[in-house]
Amino acid sequence: MVEQILRRIPSLNEGERFVLGIDGLSRSGKTTLTEKIKKKLHKMSIPVVTYHIDDYVVERGKRYHTGYEPWYEYYFLQWDIKALKEDLFKAIVKESRLVIVEGVFLQREEWRSFFDLVAYVQCPREERFLREREETRKKIDKFKERYWKAEDYYIATVDPERQADFIVKSSL
Repeated sequence: MVEQILRRIPSLNEGERFVLGIDGLSRSGKTTLTEKIKKKLHKMSIPVVTYHIDDYVVERGKRYHTGYEPWYEYYFLQWDIKALKEDLFKAIVKESRLVIVEGVFLQREEWRSFFDLVAYVQCPREERFLREREETRKKIDKFKERYWKAEDYYIATVDPERQADFIVKSSL
């Protein structure tokens, strides 16, 4: 699949840029795919810069116990949306290179237009859950009320598999 994605990335001339999004739900394998792509590009002597939207997660007090339901906090309050849009997405439009942005919920309406190509990493919930540490898996209610409801909302409202240019299947 890495080769198929790389074939869709055009050769860039000076001053041109291409933004590849690696979308997928939590623990689906986004970072692993991103690293495989970066490694291949490095071997081809193609410069690339990578951004992770988790670098824009807001402090805990702004995303927990806000009065909203936990899933809403995760989907809508987890990241500094303004900083993502202004500092990251608008900034990468000005970059003249290959850019990879990796993160969950990347195909949200407010972000999708910044990508030239999006790969969605598909992995069943059960497999993703098994990738969590054992201690983390003990907090199943948090997954049910916060993460999985937000994921269900994303799937229902955005339909990321349909929107993506590529589907990458990930498994243990």
